[in-house]
Amino acid sequence: MKTTTTKRVRKLMLAAFTSILALSASAKEGAVQCANLIYAGTKTSECFSDEFLTTVQQKTSISTERRFKTVKMSSDELFKFPFVIMTGENDFTLTKKERENLKKYLENGGFLLASPSCSDKSWATAFEREIKRIFNKEKLTDIKQDHALFKTIFTIKELKCKSGKTSVLKGISLNDKLVVCYTPDGLNNTANTEGCCC
Repeated sequence: MKTTTTKRVRKLMLAAFTSILALSASAKEGAVQCANLIYAGTKTSECFSDEFLTTVQQKTSISTERRFKTVKMSSDELFKFPFVIMTGENDFTLTKKERENLKKYLENGGFLLASPSCSDKSWATAFEREIKRIFNKEKLTDIKQDHALFKTIFTIKELKCKSGKTSVLKGISLNDKLVVCYTPDGLNNTANTEGCCC
């Protein structure tokens, strides 16, 4: 069960990364980097696996850096990355500068993949609250199963959690382009992490 779930998660992250980069100029200019965000001061992912970056390189023509680069959400460096991840535990509040930067980043072609570590409910609640503060009109809505995300490289027919329940992905699209992909369930490739309960 755990192996099957891990494979589904790896396929989903690969699909997200590949479908976003398919139209990205950076995918043609050299190795593409993915950022692991530092936000709300010092919060960041502790155990999120970057193994899917290796799979992207193996299964597509996209050259990738094999490890995440740690980047502050409030910094100008954020805009160098076409794809960023945001995960963590417990409640948090973004600063005004972080909200402004993330909104500008997403409005200008960036992509955010977000999920709570270990399906932490307080983190999920905080993320949903902060996204609502950033985008008043655009709301997180279910990503339908016919979206390209579920059929890029691999076909993903369902999202099953380690607990056995079925999960959903939610997203925000701007100008018909998916810019945020989020699930309240821990989305991690646990076969390639240590001490992570996602």
